[in-house]
Amino acid sequence: MNLIHSEKITKAIQDLSEYELLKGLCHEDIESNPMPSAPVLMEVVNLCRAILFPGYFGNASVTRQNLSFHIGLNVEKLHHLLSGQVLAGLYFQKQVEAHLKGDCNDLPKNRQEQQKMRDQAEVISAEFIESMPTLRDMLATDVLACYNGDPAAESMEEIIYCYPAIKAISNYRIAHKLMELGVPLIPRMITEMAHSETGIDIHPGATIGTHFAIDHGTGVVIGATAVIGCNVKLYQGVTLGAKSFPLDEYGHPIKGIPRHPILQDNVIVYSNATILGRITIGENATVGGNIWVTEDVAPNARVVQSKAKK
Repeated sequence: MNLIHSEKITKAIQDLSEYELLKGLCHEDIESNPMPSAPVLMEVVNLCRAILFPGYFGNASVTRQNLSFHIGLNVEKLHHLLSGQVLAGLYFQKQVEAHLKGDCNDLPKNRQEQQKMRDQAEVISAEFIESMPTLRDMLATDVLACYNGDPAAESMEEIIYCYPAIKAISNYRIAHKLMELGVPLIPRMITEMAHSETGIDIHPGATIGTHFAIDHGTGVVIGATAVIGCNVKLYQGVTLGAKSFPLDEYGHPIKGIPRHPILQDNVIVYSNATILGRITIGENATVGGNIWVTEDVAPNARVVQSKAKK
């Protein structure tokens, strides 16, 4: 290597390694406890899809005779991988809390405390697997809604196998359940995987009822405190977002307050509509495309762009 290049690279390594200058940009593993792994979580998601939609994802040679075998095999593997990732997420959260307190003694150090966390992770994993029949029932309603809402869809099988909406919604429902079970960080990682894969961004904290359909889907954004009822349909580019939010006395955003819209049952929102703030779109309402909505919409109302006057 050229000496000048070598000196530049050596200097860059030194600058990049200045620990005091990182200011929270470096996550330091303690006691060999790794962070959650994106590749392993992708495998977890693929296993979930193979269990929820056997034959469409994972092993393609599923039959009625070997169905129980394949699902059992996948469930055992899922429990093992998910337990490990939940443990990593729990430990990561402990490290974050300890860092905020400035007290590393708050971390589990002895074997008894660490075993307690491992047991907790295995319980959460088992409870998640226990919920999977209910998750499948909900996803079945989403598949039906997408099929009924799209004249171009030729079969339910096409919806499951091809449509980005089902991939994004399934990731969301998996992540939402894990969040309900108290798992930190991992739910957001799972929904961001779907975001990267499909262009549909659903925060795992959102609450979404049955028979949820997204048509096309690219650019859809659903915020953390959004509440969506049953039989709701969104088109591409729809944003269920927040307006500017209040700050505390130190100028920091106030966390945890409801700031995203509520869509009641049977609402349709057409492409590129932007709905902002904690407002309610009433039951059976229709929001037209390319509209900015910041006030409540009454049940059964139609909100469309005004026609230009001649």
